[in-house]
Amino acid sequence: MTVTTAGRETGAAEDGAGHPGRWGAAGLRSGRTRIAVLVVVSVVALLSFRTTAAADSSDAAAFRFFDGVRDWVDANRDVNPLFLYGVNYIRLGVRLLVDAVSAGLTGLGFAGLVAVAGALALVVAGWRAGLLAVTGFVAFAVLGLWVESVETLALTLSAVLIAVVLGVPLGVLAARVRWVGAALRPVLDVMQILPTFAYLAPMTLLFLIGSPAAVIATLIYAVPVTIRITELGIAGVAPTAVEAATAQGATRLQLLTGVRLPMARPTLVLAVNQTVMMALSMAVVTALIDAPGLGQNIIRALERVNVGAAFDAGLAIVIMAVVLDRVTTAASRRRPHSWRVAVPVLGAAAVVAALPIGDAVPRFSFAAPVNELTGWVELHWYDVTEWLKNTVSAILLNPLETTLTTTPWWLFTVLVLVAGLLMADWRSALIAAASVAGVNGLGLWQHAMQTLATVLVATVLTMLIGVWAGVLCARHDRLAVLTRPLLDAAQTMPSFVYLLPAVALFGASRFTAIVAAVIFAVPPVVRLVERGVRDVPATVVEAALSAGSTPRQLLWKVQLPMARGGLLLAANQGIVMVLAMVVVGGLVGAGALGYDVVAGFSQREDFGRGLAAGFAIVLLGVLLDRLTQGFHRSTKGSRQ
Repeated sequence: MTVTTAGRETGAAEDGAGHPGRWGAAGLRSGRTRIAVLVVVSVVALLSFRTTAAADSSDAAAFRFFDGVRDWVDANRDVNPLFLYGVNYIRLGVRLLVDAVSAGLTGLGFAGLVAVAGALALVVAGWRAGLLAVTGFVAFAVLGLWVESVETLALTLSAVLIAVVLGVPLGVLAARVRWVGAALRPVLDVMQILPTFAYLAPMTLLFLIGSPAAVIATLIYAVPVTIRITELGIAGVAPTAVEAATAQGATRLQLLTGVRLPMARPTLVLAVNQTVMMALSMAVVTALIDAPGLGQNIIRALERVNVGAAFDAGLAIVIMAVVLDRVTTAASRRRPHSWRVAVPVLGAAAVVAALPIGDAVPRFSFAAPVNELTGWVELHWYDVTEWLKNTVSAILLNPLETTLTTTPWWLFTVLVLVAGLLMADWRSALIAAASVAGVNGLGLWQHAMQTLATVLVATVLTMLIGVWAGVLCARHDRLAVLTRPLLDAAQTMPSFVYLLPAVALFGASRFTAIVAAVIFAVPPVVRLVERGVRDVPATVVEAALSAGSTPRQLLWKVQLPMARGGLLLAANQGIVMVLAMVVVGGLVGAGALGYDVVAGFSQREDFGRGLAAGFAIVLLGVLLDRLTQGFHRSTKGSRQ
C-alpha cells in the first residue's frame, strides 16, 4: 500500500512492476469482516448446541471392518494370487534390493566406503564436497555408530533409488500429458499431508515388519517430491529450444532424451536431493516397524529417557543429511568432472577399498555432557517448566479441548463448511466438511477433537514464534546468516529427537507433544516468513520510508500485509508439520489419535482402532490443509 503520511494509508499497493495493486485497506477490512462474522456465528452456535462429551466407542463399525480386513489378509497371505504374485513379490524384491545395497556398502569396509564416498563426491560435486563426505563418514565411526549409520544409509539409498525410478517417469508424464498431471495432483496432495505414523499400520499389514515395509513407507513419503520437482523441471524447459529441435526433425523420444532431460538436469538433481532428505527423515519413524539403523538407537534412548544417547544418534543422522544434501546440491550446480579426472580418482578409491585397513579411530560421545546438562536444567528449571505447562494447559489447551469435544459433530461440520465458504472457496469447503463427517464416521470423534485442540494450540505458538523470528531475520542480514546453519540442522534432525528434551523438561503429557511440535515446525515457518518479508518490493518499502513511516508502521502497514501469501503458506506448512509431530507425541503421553495409532501396530487386538485412527489423522490433515490452502488461493486471487 502507498503510505502518504506516517501511520496513514491511502490507495492501493504498488506491485513489483510499479503498477497499483488491488490489495489495500479495503481488502484487509474485507478479510477481517469475514473472520469476525465467522467468529460471532461460531460462538453463538457453540453456546447454543453444546453437549456433554462422551467417550468414543470401543467397538465401532470401522474398527470391526479393519479388523476383518486384517483377518482376511492373514488368512490369504499364502494362498491368494494378489499376495502370491503381487505383494509377496514386491516384498521379496525390496528385500533383495536392500540386501544388495547393504552388502555393497559393508563389503567396502570402513576405509573403502570413506574413500569411495569422498571420490564420488569429488567427481560429481568438487573437492569441497569430497572433503565434507570424507569428514562426515569418519564422524560416524568416531561417534561409535558406524554399523548403524551404514544400515540407515542402505535403507535410505534403496528407497531413493525406487523413488527416482518411479517418480521421474511419472513426473515427465505429468508435465507432458495434462490428464496425468491432473489425476496425480490430488493423490500427491494427500500423500504429502499424510503424517508418517498414519501408514505404518497398513505397511505392516501388507509387508510385515522389517526392511521391506520400512522402505515402502519411506517411498510413499518421499516419492511425491520426486514427481512434483521433475514435473516442474520438464515443464520449465524453454519452448524455443524444443521448437528448434522439432524444426530439425527430432522425434518425441529424441526431444525427451536430447533436449528436455538434459536442460532440466539441475532440477532433476534437485529432485534427487529433496527425495534423499525426505527419505532420511523417515529413518527414525520406520524403526518402530523394526527397520535397522540409527532409528533403533533413538527409540531405545526414548524408552530410557536418555537424551545424550539420542543426541549422538541424531547427530549422526544430521551429519549424513548434511553430507548428502551438500553433495547433491553442488552436483546440481556444476557438471561432473570428465572421465580423465574421474577414472584416476575412482581407481584410487578402489585401491584404498582393497587395502586391509580397519576402523581404528578415536571414539567420542556427547552422551555424558548432554545428560549432565539435561539433569542441571531439570533440577534448576523445574518451577519454570511446571508453571509454563500448567499455564498453557489451563488458558489455551483445556478450554479449547472442552469446547471441541462438547460440540456435536454435525454442528462442527456446518461451521467448517461456513468457514470454508467465507475464507476459501466452495470446493475447499466441501472437502473440509466431508473430512469432518468422515472422522465422525470412523467412531473416533472425541480423540480426533482432542488431537485437533493440541494441533491448534501448537500451531498458534509455532506461528507466534516463527513470525517473530522470521521478521527479525528478514530485517537483520547478520542474524539471518547466523541462524541459517541452526535452521538447517533443525530441519534435518529426526522428529523423534525433539521428544527427548521435551520429555526431560515437561514429563509425559500433552504439553510435551506441543513443545516438541513447536520446535519441529518453527524452522520452516521462519524461513517462509523471512522469504515473504524479503520479497516485498523495495520500491514500496522506500516509498513508505520516504513518507515518514516508522519501522513499526512499515512492518504492520506494508511488509506483513504484502507478505500475506508467504505467511499463509508458512501457516499451512506449520500445521502439516505440527500434526505429524503431535501424532508422534502419542509415544510420550499425548494420548488421543497418536496413542491409538501406536497401539494399533504394536498390539494385535487394537489393529482396527489404530488403522481407523490413522485415517482420522489423514482426514484432519486434509481438513486443515484445504482451509489454509483455499484461503491462500482466495487472497492471492483478490490481489490479481
